[in-house]
Amino acid sequence: MATIRLSSLDLRGIAEYLKSGACKSVVVLTGAGVSTGAGIPDFRSPGGLYDSLRPELITATENQRSAMRSDPTWVVMKDMFFANQLPYMEVRRPFILGTQHQKWKATISHWFIRFLEEEQFLTRLFTQNIDGLDYQTDLTRELVCNVHGSLGRVSCEGCQEEMPLDDFCVQVRKNIKDIYNVDPDAPKESSNIPCPSCSRPLVKPSTVLFGSSLPRDFFVHCKQELPNADLLIVAGTSLVVSPANQVVQMVGQDCPRLIVNKEPVGAELGIRYGSSATRDVFAGDRSCDEVFLELIRLMGWEDKLRRIRDRLPEDSQAIVSAI
Repeated sequence: MATIRLSSLDLRGIAEYLKSGACKSVVVLTGAGVSTGAGIPDFRSPGGLYDSLRPELITATENQRSAMRSDPTWVVMKDMFFANQLPYMEVRRPFILGTQHQKWKATISHWFIRFLEEEQFLTRLFTQNIDGLDYQTDLTRELVCNVHGSLGRVSCEGCQEEMPLDDFCVQVRKNIKDIYNVDPDAPKESSNIPCPSCSRPLVKPSTVLFGSSLPRDFFVHCKQELPNADLLIVAGTSLVVSPANQVVQMVGQDCPRLIVNKEPVGAELGIRYGSSATRDVFAGDRSCDEVFLELIRLMGWEDKLRRIRDRLPEDSQAIVSAI
């Protein structure tokens, strides 16, 4: 029989547990939902990247467009990229260039994770995001496992040689058309970007394509750290992408799991909701930033948030000013 560690299955119970001294190791798994407050669209929600994908605008064969229509994730499939670099590059173009210029700012959600580190709770952040916003908070890099890679580094899928991000972005501006129609200086048609080392058109940001293996570090950290976690926080992820979603099954049977998402997720992975829940806390139909703002208040960390107010997205700055 699992030991019940929480006084109540809500955010107050989570805060009391963190303050109790019994919770010493927190592991966090994040998805696109923690970055929507920065203005970066997520993938699977209405209006997200997959929902708004328009294959007819993408440089591809009709068979490739048909595959993307039936399943938008084809745009980031390994098989698709090796056959045609351009769908990935055209869809990712504004995110690549925006990352170079730090167009987006870390959100309240990102800063909450940084506060966990400051208070010596954080053991590991597993992030499925490729935007690199976690690093804007000065989070210790060694605590971050980039499960799906990062837009901030560029390498060749063929020969693995790296390419400087700034050099790559010059080629993106010159070679890749803008399917979103926001850059008047973009070319009208796309052409491949060859790898400077092997000349194949396989150079791209170092993100993990569907069908590729995850970094070895992910499996090492899972095995070493999850069984000993005192609290798992799952934030802004649909928990449908394997093997990252298996994190929720690798913590101990009595480890509380806080689910921060707009709808319940992971029931098929054993997460329990409502009257059947014994250790799982669902934060309700709210954004990640709203939930973590409440937790910051419950933890008494308002001063921490005020100190970094100017480093937040504009909308979040106004919220913090009202605290």
